[in-house]
Amino acid sequence: MGIRTRRTAIASSTALLLCLGVVGTANADQGVSASPTSGADQAAGADSNAEDDTVVGTAPPQEPEEQITEVPDAGVDDEPTYTGKPTPGDTPNRPDCGAPSFVYKPKTQNGKYHKGVGPTNANYNGTSRTAKSTFTSETTGEVGVAVQGELETSVNTMVASIKAKFNVTVTTKLTAKLGNSIAVDTPPRKTTHAKYGVYRLKHTGVSYVIHSNCTTSPEKKVVSYSPYRVGWYLWES
Repeated sequence: MGIRTRRTAIASSTALLLCLGVVGTANADQGVSASPTSGADQAAGADSNAEDDTVVGTAPPQEPEEQITEVPDAGVDDEPTYTGKPTPGDTPNRPDCGAPSFVYKPKTQNGKYHKGVGPTNANYNGTSRTAKSTFTSETTGEVGVAVQGELETSVNTMVASIKAKFNVTVTTKLTAKLGNSIAVDTPPRKTTHAKYGVYRLKHTGVSYVIHSNCTTSPEKKVVSYSPYRVGWYLWES
């Protein structure tokens, strides 16, 4: 499990949650209100609205099932050091595939997971009428890629392969910024919870090495979570 020890930069378990600030603010105005009036989703650095990310759920964000490792910012460009050995029986006339190459092939896309930046905010509506809850982030933080498995290439190469196969805008890092606000209806006697952060897409794939004699190493399964957009996760209780 985890990243190979020969790539010490990626083996670090340092999480990419930086500059954690103070708790975000929330307030409620009694009275009938409209649907969510504001929010922010940032896909690969560009602001956009995403209706599916502002739906109010009934449970907190789903956590990854795997034991994942957050890739340090300094490790996304690292290529592995080749440690393969010549295959027994190599001869001067063996096939020649040139320099060893490191391969990652994405296979499946498995949903969207939210990683919060800073604390969770909550607002209880103790009235008998619907109230509007407005949440404002007072935290800035960065979220990067997380992986499980032996990735035989750089994280940048992996992300580029995912983008090409699934036509999605994933990246190696997104920043959830201070001051973003969202407003949502809170029903009577209910609590609205709001967590600001970054949505990441989950992918599975395989990684292997093509040796210079054209043989390949065994395929290793790699699970990854790549930043997709910045936004709020909302749920009621």
